[in-house]
Amino acid sequence: MAAKQKQYSAPRKSSKRERRIKVIIYIMILAMVLSSLTAGLAFLI
Repeated sequence: MAAKQKQYSAPRKSSKRERRIKVIIYIMILAMVLSSLTAGLAFLI
């Protein structure tokens, strides 16, 4: 029974970590897009 509980708990922990990683990746992508837009505006101005 303990082994089964560990198997069920493991994917839940990994899913939480994956969600956190995905959120961080999205934030990094948004930061890069914003920085590229601001740089483009600065060059245009």
